[in-house]
Amino acid sequence: MTKKRFLKEAVRHADPTAFNATPIIEAMRGMSFSARDTAAAADIFMRMLKDPGCTIVLTLAGSTSAGGCMQVYADLVKYNMVDVVVATGASIVDMDFFEALGFRHYQGSPAVDDRELRRHYIDRIYDTFIDEEELQACDMTVKKIADGLTPRPYSSREFIREMGRYLTAHAVKQESLVELAFRHEVPIFCPAFTDSSAGFGLVKHQADHPDRHLSIDAVADFHELTRIKMEAKTSGLFM
Repeated sequence: MTKKRFLKEAVRHADPTAFNATPIIEAMRGMSFSARDTAAAADIFMRMLKDPGCTIVLTLAGSTSAGGCMQVYADLVKYNMVDVVVATGASIVDMDFFEALGFRHYQGSPAVDDRELRRHYIDRIYDTFIDEEELQACDMTVKKIADGLTPRPYSSREFIREMGRYLTAHAVKQESLVELAFRHEVPIFCPAFTDSSAGFGLVKHQADHPDRHLSIDAVADFHELTRIKMEAKTSGLFM
């Protein structure tokens, strides 16, 4: 099988503005198990939105972005429904930023022989495929951004903001989470930022500039998040 045969059906991200979910949530209210829990969670989120003093923190796991939820998260920022994002590096770099550069995730299968995928330079997230060569192009874009910044320690929030600034001028896919967060001044934190494709780009940046390079300061992340929590009248998590 050729590489093109593996990468032919792109993941289609759900558009939460294309349908009204209220009737199904209301129906779940009278059901049992996780259905009733989902309705209760919707009520809690509505309480957060109606409270002007509530700082809402969206937390993300990487696989959900690749799996088709990318627009859901971007729209939460676009429509001012969250104030802070805390995510894995994969969510932000390998998935959202990656697609903003014009690349895609593809529908695949967990049953494929990984050795064959390796021969074609294809990465797999369970049943989702990524072109490794495109991912390396994403890595080098991270390096390009790092090369253009003043050499010093940056929190992940500071560096991701620069990624958003880059997308305002260079995005192929408009209104990604990273770009919208920059435009709406919503901070994004990745406590394990280098545990993603970005790590390779930053390693190359430091290797090419051994005496003058930037670094990611995880303690600065902790400090900034702590200040946000302390300054909030109340806070809520959307997980």
